[in-house]
Amino acid sequence: MADEWNMPKGDLMKGKRGVVMGVANQNSIAWGIASQLAAQGAEIAFTYQGENLERRVRPLVESIGMDTMISADVTDDASMDAAFAAIKAKWGKIDFLVHSIAFAGKDELQGSMVANTTREGFRRAMDISVYSFIDCARRASDIMPDGGSIICMTYLGAERTVPSYNVMGVAKAALEASTRYAARDLGPKGIRVNAISAGAMRTLSLAGIKGGKSLMGTGRNWSLLKEDTSMEGVAGCALYLLSPLGRSIAGEVIHVDAGFHVVGVPDAGEEE
Repeated sequence: MADEWNMPKGDLMKGKRGVVMGVANQNSIAWGIASQLAAQGAEIAFTYQGENLERRVRPLVESIGMDTMISADVTDDASMDAAFAAIKAKWGKIDFLVHSIAFAGKDELQGSMVANTTREGFRRAMDISVYSFIDCARRASDIMPDGGSIICMTYLGAERTVPSYNVMGVAKAALEASTRYAARDLGPKGIRVNAISAGAMRTLSLAGIKGGKSLMGTGRNWSLLKEDTSMEGVAGCALYLLSPLGRSIAGEVIHVDAGFHVVGVPDAGEEE
């Protein structure tokens, strides 16, 4: 699976151990990142929620020579206590954490944000998409005595309005602010915290947004490179941030979207 996206092999992460949260299938950004980390020698523990997800993800995990899968429900403190206790029991300490978890109700990812966002939907989106990162950063930092690196995944909808992204854009804005505050708090411990803002990609998350597929075409046509955001590019950025190459990088939101985020007005002929 790691070769599917032409992930470079090497020893950059040899001897490093960490946790990847949020793999749903072979198209998940978390899976692309995990594949690159494994190709560079990392040992990885994967979290999952529910038996159905475990059955879907386990073959992927085994395909890259890993065997550690741990149940974790980010909305349940007891589940998170058990998950991180299991990680500590297995390795004692870790070097990195990848958080790639977000959720908003499908009804709220269409039409008007003002009209369609419910109190419960807002609470749920913030809990799963933002608080879970803060909680995981706290728990991971407790087992990073030698420092480490933590990353989360965001999107341009945190900075600018995107059709139908709605409450998730609000949650991602909070996630990016949380990244900066976590970087401030954990920096003195030698733990670097950063976020990757990936362009639209063919994932389950994109499929949940009304009109989501059109975001890929717009991103490709308007981008500086005139290409889709690649999994290799996102995974490569993650490798950079999680490895020693990313030393001195903290509190950043790095855009990996073929340059789409810097375009104010598309060139003539690219509006469609």
